[in-house]
Amino acid sequence: MILTVTLNTALDITHRVRSLRPHASHRVSEVVERPGGKGVNVARVLAALGHEVTVTGFAGGGTGREIRDRLAGVPGLTDALVPVAGPTRRTIAIVDELSGDTTQLNEPGPQIAPAEWGAFLDRYDELLASASAVALCGSLPPGVPVGAYANLVRTAKAAGVPVLLDTSGEPLRRGVAARPDLVKPNADELAELTGSHEPSRATQDARRRGARAVVASLGAQGLLALTPEGRWRAVPPAPEHGNPTGAGDSAVAGLLSGLLDQLPWPDRLTRAVALSAATVRSATAGDFDRATYEKLLAGVTVTAA
Repeated sequence: MILTVTLNTALDITHRVRSLRPHASHRVSEVVERPGGKGVNVARVLAALGHEVTVTGFAGGGTGREIRDRLAGVPGLTDALVPVAGPTRRTIAIVDELSGDTTQLNEPGPQIAPAEWGAFLDRYDELLASASAVALCGSLPPGVPVGAYANLVRTAKAAGVPVLLDTSGEPLRRGVAARPDLVKPNADELAELTGSHEPSRATQDARRRGARAVVASLGAQGLLALTPEGRWRAVPPAPEHGNPTGAGDSAVAGLLSGLLDQLPWPDRLTRAVALSAATVRSATAGDFDRATYEKLLAGVTVTAA
């Protein structure tokens, strides 16, 4: 079982408009709602790839109930979310159909009480006993200690479970110091962590700070990986235009799937890039079409960097 942790789950709402203009009224052509938050997105992709996956984190209020109701219908996915008093947040993606651009609005999330955080830690310990890998993903809701991910990394490593970290800012800085097996920042998160905007130098710095392996998302330029086995760059067949929401989460799912399938690093990166590109092409945030993904697999280029 793969365990994904989403401390700040969300109900992702995607609106499509013909053209998004400031200070104007818009007619929405389509609305799609689905469970979200980075780890939830990762879990949904892993389940679609045929892996058994368990989701934990927090869920509260009417939004939390809706998320749990929707997760109940996903084959291969087990809901182990911890209930909280505050309402789970919503994220709003507005897709401009003419330009293809997406505007994202992210709410902060519920206030987590100390007792709720303690209940989550107990649940996390229980779930690690049957986990083959764990992904720690996304932002921290109010009330969760800024060093939470560092603590969760150390707990997973003590249990002998490989751990991937995908967050940003101070939680990333502290989490990297706890020595996760893999971190997957995007270019901005990597630059904030290391102070360098040059990806090759920044990935080296991130490894020196404690990460065993670093895979950086570089947008249209694909992925740059620095691992104990070598350094690679993986790029999609062509730049993708569409909704990038969830593309990085699909890349995380590809990396975890490749780890569980014991693939060599170039094949893991190929899977991650193809999933990410297929997600960008999807009309719905965080979704991907299986046929598109399989077609893209053949076009991904991986070279030693």
